[in-house]
Amino acid sequence: MLQYPNLDPVAFYIGSFGVHWYGLMYLAGFLSFLYIGKWRIRHYGHPVLKVTDMDDFLFYGAMGVILGGRIGYCLFYRPELYLLHPLNIFKTWDGGMSFHGGLIGVCIGVYLLSRKLKCSWLQLMDFGSVLVPIGLFFGRIGNFINGELWGRVCSPDLPWGMIFPNAGYLPRHPSQIYEALSEGLLLFCILIFFARKPRSIGQTCSLFVVCYGVIRFFLEFFREPDSFATGIVKMTDLSLGQFYSIPMIIIGLVFFVLAGRGKFEPKAGN
Repeated sequence: MLQYPNLDPVAFYIGSFGVHWYGLMYLAGFLSFLYIGKWRIRHYGHPVLKVTDMDDFLFYGAMGVILGGRIGYCLFYRPELYLLHPLNIFKTWDGGMSFHGGLIGVCIGVYLLSRKLKCSWLQLMDFGSVLVPIGLFFGRIGNFINGELWGRVCSPDLPWGMIFPNAGYLPRHPSQIYEALSEGLLLFCILIFFARKPRSIGQTCSLFVVCYGVIRFFLEFFREPDSFATGIVKMTDLSLGQFYSIPMIIIGLVFFVLAGRGKFEPKAGN
């Protein structure tokens, strides 16, 4: 059994302004997306993207993550609170970010970029989805440093069970680390392995959606569920993360099958 190391969420100060580790993890994720993406284009090429397009890709994607993630959290996790007090959406220090909302935001952002580049939206999604897990890895490390989103109570005999200072005196699963390793590194390896060969348009991003949904659904069994779940979520005994992952898996599987049949390939003469 381990004791949480009580990491300071503030990495350093610039005058009186504190730079938080969580923000630095987001920055690390965005920069990884940018530079790994440029490296892949230089070494393997891309039918649409040029190296210089990655700057725009990062901008549209980052805006989607930030706006979609925050709005998604407010609407998917605490709608009764934020619909009554909509200005609380801007209180980013209160509450958090939603992956599922961020995914929707990224889809919208990448669609706008595809219009600008006059290319297939799914071609861009395929390329970007391989890079996203690295950002997820850094994000979960940020959660761990903040001492938030801890896991469920575990056996005291679990060697890596951890006591978090704000979660009582019982050992818990360090679910942030589980998620960093699985949603981050494992998913990155799966997608890199899959994308090493040419695939039909839409297959890689569909695989990302399916794999993330399955991994997230499974890991929710180790993560402390949100206490404010209500309605049908409460009735099904699912966590909110599991509830929102189910449509991800279904939609991803449908898109994967359709992509495999060439439904999203450019039509002859176009």
